[in-house]
Amino acid sequence: MSMLPRPLAFLLAALLLGGPAVAQEVPQALRGAWFAGDCADPDAMLVLTGRSAARLEVETAGRLFRFDATRPAAGFTLGVGVGAEAPRLMFRAARDGLETVEPEAKTRDDRLPGDAPVVTWRRCPTPPAAIALLHGEGIAFMAALEQLEAACGTAPGACAEAILRQGDVSGDARLAPAEIARLLRGAAWLLAVQDGATLDSVVSAIGAGALGGIVSARLLVESLDYDGDGRLSAAELLQDRGTAFARAPGTPMGRPLELEGLAEGVGLLRGLLEGLLDR
Repeated sequence: MSMLPRPLAFLLAALLLGGPAVAQEVPQALRGAWFAGDCADPDAMLVLTGRSAARLEVETAGRLFRFDATRPAAGFTLGVGVGAEAPRLMFRAARDGLETVEPEAKTRDDRLPGDAPVVTWRRCPTPPAAIALLHGEGIAFMAALEQLEAACGTAPGACAEAILRQGDVSGDARLAPAEIARLLRGAAWLLAVQDGATLDSVVSAIGAGALGGIVSARLLVESLDYDGDGRLSAAELLQDRGTAFARAPGTPMGRPLELEGLAEGVGLLRGLLEGLLDR
C-alpha cells in the first residue's frame, strides 16, 4: 500500500482527530509575529496564534508549542504544550513588546520561571520580504489548523464547511488544486518547525513539499471531484461521510463473496467483479 505524503497525512489526521475547542487562549493582543534583532534581518521570530506558538531562529533549532492548557504563573501566562515532554512557554506583555521564558524541563511549576533566560521580542512595522515569503503560508496554516480542530470532531458538515472556509482563497466555495496545495505546504512548514527547523532550513521542507503538495492536491481533487468541475465542494467532501453516513440500505438478495486475501484498491475491485462473474 502506498503511503500518503506526510503533509497530507498530517492534515487528514488533524481533521479526523480534532475535537471541540477548549479555552486554552493566548491573549488577542499578543498574537501575531514577534522578532528579535534587527527588523531588516532578524535573528529569530516568534509567532503566537490562539493556542499555539512557533519559535524559529537563524542557528538554533526551532520549536513548536500547541497548548493543551494555559494559566497564570509568576507574572506570566504559562502555556503547556501537548506531547510526551509537555513543553512549556511563559509569555507576557512588556514595555518593549513581549517577554518569553522557556523553562527547563526539570524546573518544577512552583519554581517557575527558574534559571531560564527572559527573551525580549518586538513587533516590526513590516515583516522582512524573505520572512513573509518563506513563512507566510505556514503561519496561516498554524492558525487555520486551530479553526479546523475546533470544527472537526463534531458534525461532519461543520468540518467540511471549516475546510472550505480555511482553504477557499478565491471565495468561490470550491477547493481548487492550488488551494489544497497551499494547505499542504502550510502543513509541511508546521512539521518542519516541530522537527526543529531554523529560519532558513525550513525552505528545504517547503521546497520538498511543494511538488508533492500539488501532486497530492491533484490526486485528492481527482479522487473526490464527482461532478468533474476540477474543484471540491462541501457536498463532495461529505459524500458518504455526512448525512448519508451508514444510510446505504444494501439488499438481502445474493450470497456473500470470499474477501479474504484480496488486495486493496484495484485488486479489491477486480476480485469483487471476478467473484460476481464466476457466480
